[in-house]
Amino acid sequence: MTSKSTSHEHVGVIGAGNFGTTVANLLARNTDVLLYVHRQEATEDIQPTCAPGGYPLAPNITTTYHLAEVAERCTVLFPIVPSEVFRTMMKQLAPWLKSYHMLIHGTKGLDVRWPQHIGSGVPTLTREDVKTMSELIQEESVVHQVGCLAGPNLSLELAQGQPAATVVASPLEVVIAQGQRLLHNDHFQVYSSKDLLGVELCGVLKNIIAIGAGCLSGLGYGGNTKSLLISRGIVEMVYIGRAMGAGVQPFLGLAGVGDLVATCTSSLSRNHTLGYQLARGATLHQLMQRQETTEGINTVKAIHSLIKHYQMRAPITELLYRVLFEGLAVQEAIQYFMKYPLNNVDVDFL
Repeated sequence: MTSKSTSHEHVGVIGAGNFGTTVANLLARNTDVLLYVHRQEATEDIQPTCAPGGYPLAPNITTTYHLAEVAERCTVLFPIVPSEVFRTMMKQLAPWLKSYHMLIHGTKGLDVRWPQHIGSGVPTLTREDVKTMSELIQEESVVHQVGCLAGPNLSLELAQGQPAATVVASPLEVVIAQGQRLLHNDHFQVYSSKDLLGVELCGVLKNIIAIGAGCLSGLGYGGNTKSLLISRGIVEMVYIGRAMGAGVQPFLGLAGVGDLVATCTSSLSRNHTLGYQLARGATLHQLMQRQETTEGINTVKAIHSLIKHYQMRAPITELLYRVLFEGLAVQEAIQYFMKYPLNNVDVDFL
């Protein structure tokens, strides 16, 4: 392995799943890319030579099986792995990271520390038990230049070169500037936000609502019902986000409303697809056996436990928890939702 001082510097992408390979191709339009591929991914169902839809990786993308090489050859890294393995990946990467490294993650999930002895009933989580990926990065490494990217970024559409946009969020201008410089092209706009937590939570919480939207699609409901869910969903996202320490602004922009609309209306969304299949009669066990990681499942479970700590109500999250983990029928959940007591105020958080 060559040393950092003598090697040609690349931008690193950690994770060769659908979104990881898509981001690698986006970056490759502006710079050379070193893509970390986990050996298990390469030998199972992920081909490290292809982006979603079978689109080839750009010729200036090099793959590696060594995290140390990524840290040694790259100053800017884009970690894009499922939240359930993000901490493990960071523990393996951390010994090779220095204070000059910059990490901009693209993972829309949470790291949750569950109580060792849950006992009966649903456990209560506190904010200390629930970490975003940026919080996890700073907890596990010396890196302080941290950001995230989030928005309506369906991998297949990006791979096809369709016009789209994302948000790069960080409290540090240098991180935002690097993200915009590396990702922007004629078909891909890159907006900015200083509210890192808010943008991260937009990407996390919209997964809950997308499962619900998929359920509605599976039952054949139309635009009125889906619009009701989406509009009440953004309100629920704002309430939860504010309780966790985020501002309102990100939820009204591309990472919030924009991503929510995309994942609630597209069959390309894993969370929407999960909800659709649940409504059509599949069990959660069956779905978890046959498809890639669906972040919304763990998000529903975590947020349902966290709202107990905040002593707040989140009807969509609560009902989806019962659908996913307690066997409540989707049609019955919709009936409960329509009877849920309201304060008769449409928007009261501005």
